[in-house]
Amino acid sequence: MSARSPRMTLPTQLVLRALLDDPGSERYGLEIGAAAGLPSGTIHPILARLERLGWVESRWEEVDPSQAGRPVRRYYRLTTDGIELARDGLARAYRPRSVTARPRPGTG
Repeated sequence: MSARSPRMTLPTQLVLRALLDDPGSERYGLEIGAAAGLPSGTIHPILARLERLGWVESRWEEVDPSQAGRPVRRYYRLTTDGIELARDGLARAYRPRSVTARPRPGTG
């Protein structure tokens, strides 16, 4: 497994959070996208990057598309190390501080 970490962009954080919702289960791309609130074109490159880094593993489902009435799905899940790395990475990720209203001079 690679010791490198992905860039913790907001979309990457959303994908990792979606995978951590149930870290032991496999989920297919569109399901992860829906949970993360991101389109397929955004999540698949993130999942591929996470897989290259060893955080995620994937497999193609074994189903006959003509019998299933849909395309074959690729399922993803965090690796054992990926679960720990994702939790640590999210804990360290930059999150903008919430903006608090400041009183204006001359008021209050």
